[in-house]
Amino acid sequence: MAKHAIGIDIGGTGIKGALVDLKAGVVIGDRIRHETPEGANPNDVVEVVRKMLAELPRNHSSVGICFPSIVRHGVTLSAANVAKDWIGLDAAALFSEKLKRHVHILNDADAAGVAEIKFGAGKKIKGTVMMTTLGTGIGTALFTNGELVPNCELGHLEIGGVDYETKAAYSAMERENLSFETWANRLQVYFSTLERLFSPDLFIVGGGISKQHEQFLPLLTLNAPIVPASKRNNAGILGAASLAYKISKN
Repeated sequence: MAKHAIGIDIGGTGIKGALVDLKAGVVIGDRIRHETPEGANPNDVVEVVRKMLAELPRNHSSVGICFPSIVRHGVTLSAANVAKDWIGLDAAALFSEKLKRHVHILNDADAAGVAEIKFGAGKKIKGTVMMTTLGTGIGTALFTNGELVPNCELGHLEIGGVDYETKAAYSAMERENLSFETWANRLQVYFSTLERLFSPDLFIVGGGISKQHEQFLPLLTLNAPIVPASKRNNAGILGAASLAYKISKN
């Protein structure tokens, strides 16, 4: 029997969506993208998502949305690159009411991690797996025996008195015009701290820069293996769809 759901990935600049084959872990048909509305306030974002769903197959009720925020029980508790109006908002209820169907919402790094655990680099890995995304900031997702521990926001770890995201995110490399070698030295400090705190069995590194993983991952020395993510730009869509389908069946 086919297992399908829709995944929506909301970011500060773009909103992407697609129908997902949850057995194969792939997008079906075209991935649709719309610009995030200026200001990214809740009602405008919901309207873009409503239009996007009208372009996707209508006979699939499960919709998962990943969002750049801490999300607890459907409530968005922070706001990264979107309007502050999202803070403290019952976003799951808002989307469900406006879209006329049940919607599951989760943090974007958590969604990317779910995709890697179910379909990618973390598939069938036992024990503790730490997913990190290196981009404008640092996103993290933590799993134990394949189960997500939600909202592990570890990008903002304070190391040496500094919010280390400001030093180790890919944006810091670009901003300071760092070489891969210099950036890797900062990543070494960051990942060594994560390893000391959590002793994971595997690190997975995502974000756009993971396409160039050969330039920096081999420079890191850790006890656990550290590997690039495999689902790339579709990870948020895949993970959001997967969790929405799972919850709809419980």
